[in-house]
This record gives sequence, C-alpha cells and structure tokens, in this order.
Amino acid sequence: QLQLVESGGGLVQPGGSLRLSCAASHSTLDDYVMGWFRQAPGKEREGVSCISLRGLATYYADSVQGRFSISRDNAKSTVYLQMNTVKPEDTAVYYCAAAESTTVQAMCVRQNNVRHWGQGTQVTVSS
Repeated sequence: QLQLVESGGGLVQPGGSLRLSCAASHSTLDDYVMGWFRQAPGKEREGVSCISLRGLATYYADSVQGRFSISRDNAKSTVYLQMNTVKPEDTAVYYCAAAESTTVQAMCVRQNNVRHWGQGTQVTVSS
C-alpha cells in the first residue's frame, strides 16, 4: 500500500517562498500521476498542481500559475511543490495525492482516480 508523507509546511511571510515535499513509502511513484491539493478553513479541497508520470505534463490552478512549480524525482519517490511569492490566500492544509490512469487536468480539477492521499501539511502565510 502506497503511503505518502508531506513535509515542508510552516509559517511564511507574504512574498516569501516555501518548498513542500511528498515522500512515498512501500511503493514507488512510477505508475502514478501525482498532485498537490489544498483545503482552507470552510472551503472545499481544490487542486493546486498535478504532474504526469514522467513529468512531461503539468497542470496549475489559475490562482497559482506563475508562482508555484511542481516537480518529481521518481528515483527518490518524491514530489515537490515550490511555492514562490506566496499570498495570505495560499494559507491552507496542503495534501499530496497519487492517481492512476488519468490526465493531469482531470486529476486536479475533478480528483479523478485519486487512490492515495497524504495526511497533509499546514501552510500559513502571514506577517
């Protein structure tokens, strides 16, 4: 059973940067489309960014386009989310997810075929 563990969350000032990591155990990530989702208090979980099996295709929500960057290292079974120029509205619990047989857009927009979730890591953007 694939297990996902996020790390790297914390408190950051507006305009700052943060890098989240998602490490997999008990299996590799080679067969999974990977993604980052977030959920703010009182809001539904939303897709932030997703990346294809080999990293050739990516998807970004409009709200993070140009500021966030997703990447993956299959040899290390790890996925990253580089967050730059963060804003207070980026405050949320960020979750890593793994999906099978889907496109990056379908995974991020509809959570299509998501099979595994991490436990989440809190990101707070505040001065």
